[in-house]
Amino acid sequence: MTSNVGKIDFNADIGESFAGYELGLDSEIVKHITSANIATGFHAGDPDWMAKTVSLAVKNDVGIGAHPAYPDLAGFGRRNMDLTADEVYNAVTYQIGALSAFAPGKKLQHVKPHGALYNTAVRDAAIAEAIVAAVKAYDGDLIHVVLAGSQWEKIARSHGVKVARECYADRAVTPEGTLVPRSQPGAVVHDPNEVIARSLKLATEGKVNAVDGTEIDFSADSICLHGDTDGSVQLAAGVRSTLESAGVEVTPMHELLSGI
Repeated sequence: MTSNVGKIDFNADIGESFAGYELGLDSEIVKHITSANIATGFHAGDPDWMAKTVSLAVKNDVGIGAHPAYPDLAGFGRRNMDLTADEVYNAVTYQIGALSAFAPGKKLQHVKPHGALYNTAVRDAAIAEAIVAAVKAYDGDLIHVVLAGSQWEKIARSHGVKVARECYADRAVTPEGTLVPRSQPGAVVHDPNEVIARSLKLATEGKVNAVDGTEIDFSADSICLHGDTDGSVQLAAGVRSTLESAGVEVTPMHELLSGI
């Protein structure tokens, strides 16, 4: 597997507004990222916001990705749901299709599941298989955004699809390399200096400090910053400028993966 240390994609979850409720500062954060994960209506977003957010991404030359979730508007897609693999396959297919309808030329760059669906794919091989199969069947050229080093990554690679290994600027990880559950203290990193330092270390060294303080290998192609993190716009600007000042090439994931 080729390493991309020194180059990185910078993604954020946006388009998570709904009807008359606007969540996040998408028009500002999009200026600092290279790929956007756009909500597809199941945890947040709706047709109007999908159209607006796609247009915003196009205007800022940002890669467009679908951000499918469990059908859980009330819980913002962060609650586990007992869906079968077939139900997950159909839900993911439905949501990719919905966002694709708004994309120029009906073409998306990538798919990254949201919240509980993402976390389930990390630990449940059957759900990971369903997600990978749905994305591949919809469009074999779509990039699968997966947690770096997870069994989900291995499953995706076994299908011969394009894979972007993801890490998080503002989420703590366990010594095993999985995300610390949001229900546990310290799951979200709030200190701006720590978020920036973690991002730089990930991009230049392929390493991260786990929640217990141990340093682990964590090679990744894309860093995610949550759009609903406090001060996310300032964090995004700080991460981007720090990476570029250190000589890291920040580039959309389709360009990053083109040479691999």
